[in-house]
Amino acid sequence: MKDNKIRTEFGVIGLGRFGLALAKALAAAEKEVLVIDGDEDKIREIRNIIPDSFVLEKLTKESMEETGIQNCGTVIMCIAEKIDVSILTTMTLINMGIPRVISKATSREHGAILEKMGADVVYPERDTAVRLAGVLLESDALDLIELNDDYVVSEIKIPHNLEGHTLKSLNLAKYNLRIAALEKDPYTYLEFSEDEILHYNDAILVLGKFSDVECFEGKARLKQAKK
Repeated sequence: MKDNKIRTEFGVIGLGRFGLALAKALAAAEKEVLVIDGDEDKIREIRNIIPDSFVLEKLTKESMEETGIQNCGTVIMCIAEKIDVSILTTMTLINMGIPRVISKATSREHGAILEKMGADVVYPERDTAVRLAGVLLESDALDLIELNDDYVVSEIKIPHNLEGHTLKSLNLAKYNLRIAALEKDPYTYLEFSEDEILHYNDAILVLGKFSDVECFEGKARLKQAKK
């Protein structure tokens, strides 16, 4: 069993769109993060920026303790669609003695159950991952606190038709977007030049209103991802 004397700041369980954005935002703020997901490909990808990333097919007390998640100060349970898994895992995390457990809920009824168990609750239709990150960090870094419910963090893959372009040539300011990170496999860069040349399958992590992200993707003829 992993036994850290120093408490890890944040644990994130579930790397869906919400969990992945949250984990990256916390890592970008240079916080200690531990991540768990059942998809080996997702874990392999994020392990480049978050070394403490673990593949768990079943979220049992024993398997989670092996990762050291009981040493986290705050754990965010981002799996909400499977309500039984959400409730049981949240209960397990609370019983581990983790100081703060935050769980994503799919409905008010679901959230009420989680709250009665002692968890803080977030609702994906109201609390974007960026906004939650701002609350957790208690900082205005990246304008996280100021972002309202219309704002999202979105990872955009560079398609063939933007091969050879620079970050500057994307003219993201025109769409009221800002870049939080640049991903060039296998590295993620938080500092980069506007003259950085982009290659197919690189990725940019942008912050802005969903409508502006959608507009940029449409103009660039990118495949629109689901919100």
